[in-house]
Amino acid sequence: MSGTDQREAETMGDYFERIVDVEVTGEEAGQLAERMTDWMVAEGLITRELSGDGVYSLTVDKGYVPGPNWARAVADASDPHWLPGPVAVIVGRHYHVGGQGADEAEYAVCPRCGTRTVVIDYPEQFEADEQVWRPFKDAIAAWTETGEGRAPCSTCGASVPVTEWQWDSGFALGALAFDFWGWPPLSTSFRTAFSRQLGHRVAEHTGKF
Repeated sequence: MSGTDQREAETMGDYFERIVDVEVTGEEAGQLAERMTDWMVAEGLITRELSGDGVYSLTVDKGYVPGPNWARAVADASDPHWLPGPVAVIVGRHYHVGGQGADEAEYAVCPRCGTRTVVIDYPEQFEADEQVWRPFKDAIAAWTETGEGRAPCSTCGASVPVTEWQWDSGFALGALAFDFWGWPPLSTSFRTAFSRQLGHRVAEHTGKF
């Protein structure tokens, strides 16, 4: 494989950058997804054409093909061989993880008392403490199913909505997410504009399938 072919293979499919709306409700997510898609199409960042090439998103196997102005969204578009992949739009209540292989949060911080509950005790442990994670796991499952889920704080005793717990940077709960597959790193200005268009607080992940 030539250097160019290797570069294209590395950038077109396996790597993603994700923006998760952590405030939109499940009921509002579909309409907001349509509005954001319209905005990106109008800006020339994506087209209406759908493709499954290099898309490995949660519950979604196709994304929107990049538009003629896709380079306006990235920090550096100087590599002429970089061919970005589709943008997948994920609607529905889900937990999202960055990186590869992770399925639990490293920790959760109680918004009432500030206590950090450690779930994975790095570097001594590389797997979650199932007993510690169980209340969060059950609350997330309930939230995913019904939109409501609470986890108790072991320190202050508060029963806190799972969407209010503060997670590590690689874990997020949200009803709307956007996966940019194989794109160069998104620019700070674009990410700021994207969040402004959403009108909500976001979490950002990068990772590899």
